[in-house]
Amino acid sequence: MIKATGSQIIVKLLEMEGIKIVAGIPGGSILPLYDELNKSSIKHILVRHEQAAGFIAQGMTRSTGVPAVCMATSGPGAMNLLTAIADARCDSIPIVAFTGQVNSSLIGTDAFQEADTFGLSFPITKHSVMVKSAKELLEVVPKAFSIAKNGRPGPVLIDVPRDVQMQEIEFEEWPDLSEEKKINLLSDKFVTEENELNATLKSMAKEIVSSKKAVLFTGGGCISEEAFSLLKTLLEKINFAAVSSLMGLGSVPASYENNFGMLGMHGSYAANKAIHDADLVLALGVRFDDRATGAISKFCPEAKILHIDIDAAEINKILPSSKSVVYKVEKALPLLNKYIDEELSANSKKDECYNAREEWLSGLRKIYHETKSIECGRPENIQSVNPRAFIESIPAEAKKAGLNSDDIIVTTDVGQHQMWSAQYYSVEKVRQFLTSGSLGTMGFGLPCAIGAALANPSKRVVCISGDGSILMNIQELATLAELDLNVTVIVFKNGSLGMVRQQQEYLFNKNYSASVFEKVPDFVTVARGFGIDSFDATGDKDWAKKAFSKGPHLIKVDIAMNENVLPFVKSGSANIDSIRD
Repeated sequence: MIKATGSQIIVKLLEMEGIKIVAGIPGGSILPLYDELNKSSIKHILVRHEQAAGFIAQGMTRSTGVPAVCMATSGPGAMNLLTAIADARCDSIPIVAFTGQVNSSLIGTDAFQEADTFGLSFPITKHSVMVKSAKELLEVVPKAFSIAKNGRPGPVLIDVPRDVQMQEIEFEEWPDLSEEKKINLLSDKFVTEENELNATLKSMAKEIVSSKKAVLFTGGGCISEEAFSLLKTLLEKINFAAVSSLMGLGSVPASYENNFGMLGMHGSYAANKAIHDADLVLALGVRFDDRATGAISKFCPEAKILHIDIDAAEINKILPSSKSVVYKVEKALPLLNKYIDEELSANSKKDECYNAREEWLSGLRKIYHETKSIECGRPENIQSVNPRAFIESIPAEAKKAGLNSDDIIVTTDVGQHQMWSAQYYSVEKVRQFLTSGSLGTMGFGLPCAIGAALANPSKRVVCISGDGSILMNIQELATLAELDLNVTVIVFKNGSLGMVRQQQEYLFNKNYSASVFEKVPDFVTVARGFGIDSFDATGDKDWAKKAFSKGPHLIKVDIAMNENVLPFVKSGSANIDSIRD
């Protein structure tokens, strides 16, 4: 028989799951777990704010695809963690969060640092549970990891009362965590049946080969190495116009000649024109969110939509599809590629359709490259720089400093700098561009960068932020300094909440309400105070040599306050009717 406390069970199961690092902050209600954690092989990252612990876990998970773990104590600790958990839920990121809770006998008495973590977490997690006995942990913990990563991924929260952490129990053996013994999730059973799957994919293949203006629209469901490889094979067969959502960046290499980048509210004009003019849209791992579609009635108005997604709830939710399957993209694409090969062999008009697509694509390529050239060609001076050109230059500058662009991971905060990064940073593969999409959480970038650097110690992580976002979690510079990670933080300073100010300019008659800062900190001095090497890169042509040297660095770059993110689509407008100058 095995004897172990609840805390010992949690730690042992985490080790069995392969967890090497957890991030969090201890407190009274989770101290028994921390006592055991300190005796284990697991490294703990002490953050300065619990929200950062959740974003560090996200950084590890987003950059590897492997579920990561964060922890917090009860009450305010758990509350601070919930924003990062909600962010993970919105972007389908599989993390597992452990929160301490007051003793079971005190629950409901308004005890010190008591809050209903389970109740509050229920709508913002994929699954959450309050554990009532140490024995339950033997099932709950393995199940949490299985739920987090299977089906549509998402965060799982386990709330553990202090007395449960200390409770000692006897049991015969540790759970078998081998893949074949993992719990089969109910959600995984709600997929298209095999016969229907094959028939639908075969029909999709026929329509794809026969199309004359075909668009491949990829989203977060395509962000895996397997999907990346299968999409490459698909694009070698069919000359699609490739566009993506913000979360889908990297699913198709930016260097692919028909990749027109991100579509939507701040998407490229070429991407929005492509999908507006399309006769067929193959939508993979996307959910047609409002930032991508603009006015629904004016989005791909003449196109047949072929939709493949793991979540049945997303099929026909926003736009009706002519054909759809509920299936993981990685599992559906091999079959689709096979049926496309068969159709290419049998279709007598395939060349005619190919040539029609190529003629259309030629015009889109011209629009795309002319637009980017104009935006990046805007003049800059000694007082400020063109943020688009600066971001676009990062891979080349990194190469001068001895870095391969494949060894760079970019994280962003939320705002204008995020959209410029999405538009102008050349994302060549999956898990290279990490950003908060659906929830749009300012303060995401720095802790996410720390997580990505922890999980990828041989790579350089570049966090692109703004003078509004960086202040949301700037205290994590202390964590970064302690860990001495290869992270370069780029702060664009324009003295405002840039995206808010921009919308007030276009939508509220330039009534700049609470969007312009009266006082902006000296970020170079602040970073140095945390022990981070820092300097002003405005007008510095050799900034990269210093910024990409070993260890952490922060650089400040001045940009003009009136620099706006274009294109910009007003609410209720079609994406094709964007403001472009």
